[in-house]
Amino acid sequence: MPLVLIGFVLFFVLAWWWHRSRSLTRDCLWREDRRRAGPGESWFHCLACGAELTLPRGQEPRDCLRGRTGRGAD
Repeated sequence: MPLVLIGFVLFFVLAWWWHRSRSLTRDCLWREDRRRAGPGESWFHCLACGAELTLPRGQEPRDCLRGRTGRGAD
């Protein structure tokens, strides 16, 4: 019985973590534009809010930048 309870709790914790890690950009529609990226960089533009972001090549945006300004949200 305790194993079932532990498994049940573990299932919900993992489901919550999985949903959270994939929903950080749910309001953004990121598109990569390789023509605007510099060497070793990836340049992204959000179709929903217009945010722009430059990241090292191979990385993708993980956060929604809606309404943010500053480095990375030019």
